[in-house]
Amino acid sequence: MQQVTPLVLILIVINVGLFLINSLTTFELNQWFALYYPDNPQYGIWQYVTSMFMHGSLPHLLFNMFGLYMFGSALEKVWGSKKFLFFYFAAGIGAGIIYTLVNYFQFTASFDFLLNLGLANFEIKEILMTGSYRDQYPGLEKEMLVEFYRTYHAPMVGASGAIYGVLVAYAIRYPNAKLFLLFIPFPIAAKFFVPALLLLDLFSGVTGFSLFGGGIAHFAHLGGALVGFLLVFYWRNVRAN
Repeated sequence: MQQVTPLVLILIVINVGLFLINSLTTFELNQWFALYYPDNPQYGIWQYVTSMFMHGSLPHLLFNMFGLYMFGSALEKVWGSKKFLFFYFAAGIGAGIIYTLVNYFQFTASFDFLLNLGLANFEIKEILMTGSYRDQYPGLEKEMLVEFYRTYHAPMVGASGAIYGVLVAYAIRYPNAKLFLLFIPFPIAAKFFVPALLLLDLFSGVTGFSLFGGGIAHFAHLGGALVGFLLVFYWRNVRAN
């Protein structure tokens, strides 16, 4: 078994502690700490950091903390705590920013589409506030409006973006380490496992079809992976030069 490293242990304790406070007390931390769409009144710039420590369910928490323990401890051992801490937050914050950018383009495209159909600004705002609309515009699909409403209101939580950055860094550092992919009963080398996982997230993010159900921030995963890759690539080039 992998031995947990000091910083990884601290991060796990913070995540578990906040989950217990949110789940077992009357404090509703998500309204302050989850990451909301920037136009939402509940949005705060600090949420790019705090959302990394919030989780929506026990399985969500356990999956992320297991990944942090398994792969984060290995990286902290070779990088040291300070470098790993910088990497972890950079990947997590980067994931949140990229997730926000993707949502921004999708949201504004839907907003412009509604304007082009003939809806007035106040009617669009009514949809955002109430989630209801008058079925009188041809070409107006309920599924699109549901996604439009969800983008505005549904917050993002979880350490997954940072964990995906950690996964990419681990695969670069230990490409031949054997890992298990869900539903495949044999080990796969990290250099194949991680790209397969990223392709699955890309497919789910683009098509909306997910093997693991809805409510997953696939582009946050991909954003954390991208930032993790760029950081490792930069550090390797700096050392080489």
